[in-house]
Amino acid sequence: MRGLNSKQRNSPNGLQEDRLVNSSPPQLVSVIIPAYNAKTTIDVQLSGLAEQDYAGIFEVIVSDNGSTDGLATHIEQHPLRTKLNLRCIDSCAVRGAPFARNAGAAAARGEFLAFCDADDRVHTQWLNALVSAGNIYDSVSGPVEVTTLNSPKVATWRKVGPRDKQEETGFLPFGLSGNFGIWRKAFDKVGGFDETLKAGEDVDFSWRLQLAGLTLGHAPDALIAIRLRDSYSGTWQQAFAYGEAGPRLYRDYRVYGLRRTKPLLLAVFFIALIVRNPLIPTFITRMSTGQWVYYAAFAAGRIKGSIRHRIYFL
Repeated sequence: MRGLNSKQRNSPNGLQEDRLVNSSPPQLVSVIIPAYNAKTTIDVQLSGLAEQDYAGIFEVIVSDNGSTDGLATHIEQHPLRTKLNLRCIDSCAVRGAPFARNAGAAAARGEFLAFCDADDRVHTQWLNALVSAGNIYDSVSGPVEVTTLNSPKVATWRKVGPRDKQEETGFLPFGLSGNFGIWRKAFDKVGGFDETLKAGEDVDFSWRLQLAGLTLGHAPDALIAIRLRDSYSGTWQQAFAYGEAGPRLYRDYRVYGLRRTKPLLLAVFFIALIVRNPLIPTFITRMSTGQWVYYAAFAAGRIKGSIRHRIYFL
């Protein structure tokens, strides 16, 4: 883990007051989209960005993380290129979204950075809501919804919280990397996203920000429609990666107060996985097969991560 100085590490709770909030709106906002083989999906996101009600100036940077589907050429010839101040940069040196985001931030010209993903779609008020909250906070998270880009069946596979509630784990709140705004000076202060993480980098980034004394707010109107994995295998792979990241985060943040799940809650979780498995009719379990796959994969990832990092965290 990086980004904490000795003063922060030695404080009782790791938090120091060192806010960097700007009192005036940014002259330029940089929207950064990490992308890998996203030629068939990115137009939906770019169309959403073209419909923003934000009154300021913004640019859009597609950070191409080694695509082989002609994404760079597609962006260079895109009909929204002028309207969006759209450009594509090469970020193929290291595979992974954290590196692509950092490369996009390095190429950005704006004082405020807004991150979204290539296969999602921002709602019209997204950017305005993020930037407005940036007048109060160093960084800002936004909510997501799953109904716009997914079939009714797939939409049941992931539960999302209320729009006005921030993501949390019982430790510090965090923002999703696919819906996040931050002032550049705050981004630079903590060193960007941890490129060694394959998942959970948004949790790590949010926690490092707060432990460095910076503020993380939430903008309920900064809504994004996210695209879920529409197969059981894809859902398993994604949830497994999320689960596997947990033990490493626990290893790095337990000194700051991150705790394991209480044994009773853990037992209830695993019992629920057994008694609500797909072999039992859905009208009894009240859980879709896709949702069960997600939770089962997450638990399996936690077990694998505990073994890999040699630390117990389920």
